[in-house]
Amino acid sequence: MAMGGVSLETKFHVLAVDDSIIDRKLIERLLKTFSYQVTIVDSGVKALEFLGLLDDDDNGSIDSTSTSMTRNHHDKVNLIITDYSMPGITGYDLLKKIKESKSLKNVPVVIMSSENVPSRINSCLENGAEEFFLKPVQKSDVNKLRPHLLRGML
Repeated sequence: MAMGGVSLETKFHVLAVDDSIIDRKLIERLLKTFSYQVTIVDSGVKALEFLGLLDDDDNGSIDSTSTSMTRNHHDKVNLIITDYSMPGITGYDLLKKIKESKSLKNVPVVIMSSENVPSRINSCLENGAEEFFLKPVQKSDVNKLRPHLLRGML
């Protein structure tokens, strides 16, 4: 465990978004085996709130105190991994909002899905996703995140 790069990797903060508790636990466990700091949320709305991108029209029930508390976290996120199919704001919608944001457009986004739909995969990649993983996500998939995390640190 005392390998040379571990201290660097602990600086990497990954936001994982999935409406399935089983998939959230799996991705959290996989990311933590690489010593990444992981924040898990269960919806696109909560991800937008955490990132400070929540518009008033996205969800009127969020009060200003909760958004101001979370708004400070977005600069620490080095990568976002999100499920494609979620109720409300999908992973694709989340990807587009992140890429439209001045402050977050350079944060790498990875989409996950249990459905292998080539047109969906191409659409995500064309709109800025770094990778598209098929579920269940494997340790070999998480290995592919490292170059994106390193690039995101520059």
